[in-house]
Amino acid sequence: MKGFVALYMALDASTSTLAKVAALKRYLAEAPPRDAAWAVYLLAGGTPRRAVPTNELRALACEAAGLPEWLFEAGYAATGDLAEAIAYVLPDPEDRLDEPLADWMERRILPLRALDVAARRDAVLAAWRGLSADERFMFVKLVGGGFRVGVSKLLVQRALAEWSGVDAAGIAQRMMGYTDIDTPPTAERFQALLREDTGGTRGGQPYPFFLAHALPGEPAALGAREDWLAEWKYDGIRAQVVKRDGQVWIWSRGEELVTERFPEVLLEASTWPDGTVVDGELLAWRHGETEPAPFALLQKRIGRLKLSKAILAEAPVRLLAYDLLESDGIDRRAEPMHQRRARLEQLGIATSPLVAAVDWAGLAAVREGSRERRVEGLMLKHRDAAYGIGRTVGAWWKWKVAPLSVDAVLIYAQAGHGRRANLYTDYSFAVWNRAPGDAAEAQAALDATAGELMLVPFAKAYSGLTDEEIRRVDREIRRTTVEKFGPVRRVRPTMVFELGFEGIQASSRHKSGIAVRFPRMLRIRDDKPLHEADTLDSLRALMEIGSHAVDDAGP
Repeated sequence: MKGFVALYMALDASTSTLAKVAALKRYLAEAPPRDAAWAVYLLAGGTPRRAVPTNELRALACEAAGLPEWLFEAGYAATGDLAEAIAYVLPDPEDRLDEPLADWMERRILPLRALDVAARRDAVLAAWRGLSADERFMFVKLVGGGFRVGVSKLLVQRALAEWSGVDAAGIAQRMMGYTDIDTPPTAERFQALLREDTGGTRGGQPYPFFLAHALPGEPAALGAREDWLAEWKYDGIRAQVVKRDGQVWIWSRGEELVTERFPEVLLEASTWPDGTVVDGELLAWRHGETEPAPFALLQKRIGRLKLSKAILAEAPVRLLAYDLLESDGIDRRAEPMHQRRARLEQLGIATSPLVAAVDWAGLAAVREGSRERRVEGLMLKHRDAAYGIGRTVGAWWKWKVAPLSVDAVLIYAQAGHGRRANLYTDYSFAVWNRAPGDAAEAQAALDATAGELMLVPFAKAYSGLTDEEIRRVDREIRRTTVEKFGPVRRVRPTMVFELGFEGIQASSRHKSGIAVRFPRMLRIRDDKPLHEADTLDSLRALMEIGSHAVDDAGP
């Protein structure tokens, strides 16, 4: 594992793409295939299931270091990263365990899940006694489910291609499904990534997903309207459905095999001709309705390990097809978009409808009704575009409507992780339960411990600010902290932010009675005093837009 730890540290220490590719190529040149297989799996997004609960890791760290719990928690709060905190407090190693990464994963880490608490304790403590501080850090990341590093799958594929001399597009194709959680990597699977004579796609292997860019300006800059196909941008789960050899596989965009979670889609796809692969969206869609249900209903399905008859009836799912990637066992991705779409329609598969408008102005007018249709806007696809790999600028564009937004007050903060462990970057926001009459009433409510007027928390957000803005907010948080709860600080309200989000629904699980989807900070509202921040009524009014309100208290 020593070589992989050194690679991780090199990747984490650099922001240069060239330096990261070079570090990966050096590692691949030296690592045996079994270790390289695991390294590629982990760096490309593979996530082994958590082997040890975090509360056990914290208790074992206190035991091994001879620290009281409060002192360890103080160190954890300071670092903001559990693995880093544990690596700092453990005593120097007694032994030296210098084993390959594959052996660590297969013989020491993955088996931990099946052990009882006592046996797991002994195994973890034994590992810590034989590892350096950096190696302990990596061990905790891997067993605790917190492994991540600033490397994309495309960067891993690029490094593999440059190191091996094999075409990057072919590697990307063969890597589809490589990080499936139920299929551990092997030397044979790794070497198969580098063989160009594998005979094409086999079994249930999907194709790399083609992705779109956000439209940066007005669509008129794209050229003639007739050169572009417009479709609604639905809010569901992107998926590929593969029908080969009499079997069906359903893959999420995250390369998770989710076939058993969508039996109605499995049943439909079982009637397709063999050698058919479709890219589309999984949507909750109630019988008899003309529009899909809000995403909140789909969440009821994906959050359950077992699908009861009740939930299948309450949240039926259907596939709406976007594209045909394979038919009659032939890869169709190089064909023009309009031709692939014609083939798809000939198969009789439910296809995302085209949005008709003779010019860009007409299309913009239609787009204004997106929320009423429970969609996020439009997709613009060049009629002659091939189906590419990853994001190809100029072929597909997302033309989304502006996010829903409110002005909210910062009330809690927590430190970030990794390089941001010393900055407060994760924030909780609140709105007023009713509109204050004026600034004096708002201030009186903030000074009181209880009263009729109050701020009600409703959302957390950590993205959207620049580094300079984060540092500014961090200074304000430290200046206005009034109470600490472990790593969380309660602050005296002084700052108003505009929060944007994609969806909103009623929720019995939140104190506010409201939940928002994908919240992020759009800007700091220096121009907005506290008493002019929005209210619960403002949020409830947004729920009426597009009828997105869905109570998530059901089964």
